[in-house]
Amino acid sequence: MAAGGGRAFAWQAFPPMPTCRVYGAVAHQDGHLLVLGGCGRAGLPLDTAETLDMASHTWLALAPLPTARAGAAAVVLGKQVLVVGGVDEVQSPVAAVEAFLADEGRWERRATLPQAAMGVATVERGGRQGKLPVTAFEAFDLETRTWTRHPSLPSRRAFAGCAMAEGSVFSLGGLQQPGPHNFYSRPHFVNTVEMFDLEHGSWTKLPRSLRMRDKRADFVVGSLGGNIVAIGGLGNQPCPLASVESFSLARRRWEALPAMPTARCSCSSLQAGSRLFVIGGVAQGPSQAVEALCLRDGV
Repeated sequence: MAAGGGRAFAWQAFPPMPTCRVYGAVAHQDGHLLVLGGCGRAGLPLDTAETLDMASHTWLALAPLPTARAGAAAVVLGKQVLVVGGVDEVQSPVAAVEAFLADEGRWERRATLPQAAMGVATVERGGRQGKLPVTAFEAFDLETRTWTRHPSLPSRRAFAGCAMAEGSVFSLGGLQQPGPHNFYSRPHFVNTVEMFDLEHGSWTKLPRSLRMRDKRADFVVGSLGGNIVAIGGLGNQPCPLASVESFSLARRRWEALPAMPTARCSCSSLQAGSRLFVIGGVAQGPSQAVEALCLRDGV
């Protein structure tokens, strides 16, 4: 599927993970894709750690995490991979921070978080408090170590997608709660697109003509080659979506892309160069699938 400028998108399938999982932490380090923890078939957090050698397409088992967890964050710091927060077997947030030392193949405990948390991210936008969506939009400055509260999201949505590109933050789709004068009597999927201009500090709700083609929530969002990409998730269909679409920042329009080989929601994702990885998630149950949407030049 051409995407303008001589570029095209295509899917690349990798060997499935040895372990089915959802809400795993993922990282890319020295040509290896690491998948850490998550939730398995039994519905309990895992301590399982596995790595995919990108060159040989082979999976290897790593030393297990000291703390089994799902919904953690992972960050690469040189030869170390830090796993931060998550939830335990009773769905309580954990404060544990542990580092995998790649050269030594072992784990070390680090100072714990000041407050237990799951789903930690470098940019925090929207989300939920219990079952209620929140519209807060906050950013943490790594140099000054301070939080800045920006104007709230225009609409109240849970399970929305978020991506940054060309000085803007895009908030897409999600599950919207009915307002007091809303026709709908229950939460409903939306294809809303809202854009925050970092320079001017303001939100713009894009018109109906620039909304996503599909209404979806709990999906993967990324930025590839001047395009915002939305992948899979849940919608008004009885099963997870395989559909993929991209918003061209230059042409200001949405286009359909090749469908994801394995329809899924609740996936982990990771961008590595011109690839956007979609890892695990839920199909009919926890998935082993590892697939990447690739951007190719000159096709």
